[in-house]
Parts: sequence; structure tokens; C-alpha cells
Amino acid sequence: MKTRDLLTCGGPLLGLLFVCAVFALLIGPQFFRPVNLELIARQTAIVCTAALGMTMVIVAAGIDLSVGSIIALSTVVIALLLKRDVSPLLSALGGVAAAAACGLANGILITRLRVVPFIVTLGTMLIVRGAAKGLADERRIEAPATWLNGLLRTVEAGRGLFVPPGIWVLLVLALLIAGVLRYTVFGRHLFAVGSNERTARLCGVRVERVKVAVYAISAALAGVAGVMQFAKLSVGDPTVAVGLELDVIAAVIIGGGSLTGGNGTVLGTVLGATIMSVVAIGCSQHGLANWVQQIVTGSIIVLAVALDRWRQGSRSV
Repeated sequence: MKTRDLLTCGGPLLGLLFVCAVFALLIGPQFFRPVNLELIARQTAIVCTAALGMTMVIVAAGIDLSVGSIIALSTVVIALLLKRDVSPLLSALGGVAAAAACGLANGILITRLRVVPFIVTLGTMLIVRGAAKGLADERRIEAPATWLNGLLRTVEAGRGLFVPPGIWVLLVLALLIAGVLRYTVFGRHLFAVGSNERTARLCGVRVERVKVAVYAISAALAGVAGVMQFAKLSVGDPTVAVGLELDVIAAVIIGGGSLTGGNGTVLGTVLGATIMSVVAIGCSQHGLANWVQQIVTGSIIVLAVALDRWRQGSRSV
């Protein structure tokens, strides 16, 4: 039991060290150059920002398959607002607000219809993606250049402590969500609902309100990820982030979250998202074909679910 507990707590860090060691052997010391580390950080930013919200959802024993579609919708809304001469800040806030509205709808549908989150968010994944394509008239939307385009761009050619502003935004959000989960009543309610919803209800937790709130917050964070996605592409693209929800969910599970609820940490999620990025960039730089990368990524997702089942089994012993 002690060994299992140690691996459960330190597993994400050990996994990150392992994949880094593998690619260090395959690619060489240049894999750890500052420029490459910054590239990994930029690649991690979008997935990890969305995964912060997914951590809260999974802690509460939920799941959200509409994350990728919400990110795409956010980029479209931002581009449309910028084309109408709305300020960059308000455009970004508009994209986040549109995302939060989608999450609010998810939460209301789940609590009012009493349907499992998997089915509801599977439906809204298609609805939101369709709405994004409709708003964009099924094409990319070019937008005027603003400071938003520099959120994930190199500040000083990878030298020194200068990193893209989006990385600092991610770090601040990670600390904020970690504080919410650890020190607030709302965070305790999330763990209570995820561990045993019936007991939480008997203890006075307003379960429906907690669920609606957590889906709205998670979607808002997906909206922030959409802002970063827009910064990376410089266009509003309704077809972007297809399948990204799988990477987001895998990052949470690899980081120690449980699909049955009641477990999850921000640090683990950050490490899980970093593992996904290291694998993607390492495979690309080693010259592996795209289909090989997809097999590796899919294997990691399967492994993540297997680890979750293994952890659940270890707790029941």
C-alpha cells in the first residue's frame, strides 16, 4: 500500500521525468535548450488552461466533452468582435463570456434533465461546434493584429527569464484554482459531491448549484484557452481544437484525477499536460510520422484510464 500511495502521489512527476529522459536519449541534450523548453511551455499553455477547469469538473465526478468546441467558439467570437473595432480586452472578455455561457447551459441541462454529463456534453459538443461554424460562415475569420497576438510569442528569443505573457497567465490561474480547491468552501463542496453526492446532499451541500457553477467556471477557463488559441493562430477558426478534449481529460487523469470523482490536484494536472506536450514535441522533433504520434498519444490516454482504475482498486483493498 505504501508503494502504491507513493506512486499515486509522485506518479505524474516520475512520468514526466521518464518521457524527458526518453527523448533526451533519442534527440540529445539539445532537447533541453531554453528555446525548446519555452516551446514546450507554449504548447502546454492551451491544454493546461482548459485542463484546470476540467480538474474541477472531474473532482466533482463530472466530465465535459465540449471543451474543444468551446475553444473554437471563443476564437470565432474574439475575431468577430475585433473586426467590429471592439477593443482587444473586451473582445477577449467576450470570448470568455461566450464560453462561460456554454458551460452554464451544460450545467443547467445536466441538473435539470438529470442526464449523465457524458451524454449532455457529447450533444453540446456538436451544438457548440455547429454554432461556431455558423457564426464564422464555415471559414476562418481574419482579424486585425493586436496585443492579443503576442500572448504566446517569444519575448526575448528564449533567453533569460522572459517567457510569453500567456505562460504567466497560466501560472496565475493555476495558483488561483489550487487555492479554490484547497482553501475555499466551494472547493470542499466539489470534493464532497465527487466523493459521494448523496452524502453531500444530506450534509447540506446544494449539489445542483455546485454543478452548474463548476461547469460554468470550467467553460470560462476553456474560453481563456480559446484566447490563447487565437493568439497562436491569429484567426478565428471554427474547426480548431477538434479532439482537444481528449488531451485535456487525459492530462487530468495522468495527473492523479479520477473519473469516478473525489480526486484531483492542480499540480498533477499541470504535470499531466506537460507530459502530453513533451511527447508531442519529442515525437515531432525525432521525425516520427503523424500516425505514429497519434498512436503514442492514444496509448497514453488508454494508460491514463488504466492508471485511474488501478488507483481505485488500490483504495478498495
